[in-house]
Amino acid sequence: MTLDRRHILALLAALPAQVMANSALAASDDVWSATRAFDALLQDRLRMLDIRTPEEWRETGVAQGAWPVNLYDERFPERLFKARELAEGRPVALICRTGGRSGGVMASLRESGFPGFVDVSEGMLGSAAGPGWIKTGLPVVTAQEALSSLPEALKT
Repeated sequence: MTLDRRHILALLAALPAQVMANSALAASDDVWSATRAFDALLQDRLRMLDIRTPEEWRETGVAQGAWPVNLYDERFPERLFKARELAEGRPVALICRTGGRSGGVMASLRESGFPGFVDVSEGMLGSAAGPGWIKTGLPVVTAQEALSSLPEALKT
């Protein structure tokens, strides 16, 4: 399915309302724990985007294996779907600080009928869904290291 800029922007326009609708996400198989996402990364069955801000990446580091792609960048929608393309059939997991932003993006994607994405609802720092990537003791890399390993197609 091809998307033009207008469709992508409409998809993300619904994000603020969807962030508040996270309770319905828990019953879905497209909501994963940090441990499940890490295991899938290790087995090369998943790609993951850290959709937090550059300041947050610098503060805590980035999940090892995740591609840092800022949700608030004007080109986020294009990069989101480019990541799905680069994943070559693997799901693309979304992770943020505590699951609110990733859950909101997931709700918009679901509502718009876009498959191939999963939500790491615990986030990096934990939430009601679980302790999060960092408290679980999963590996992180520096923001600089994560950005340097970003595929070229996600940089431009």
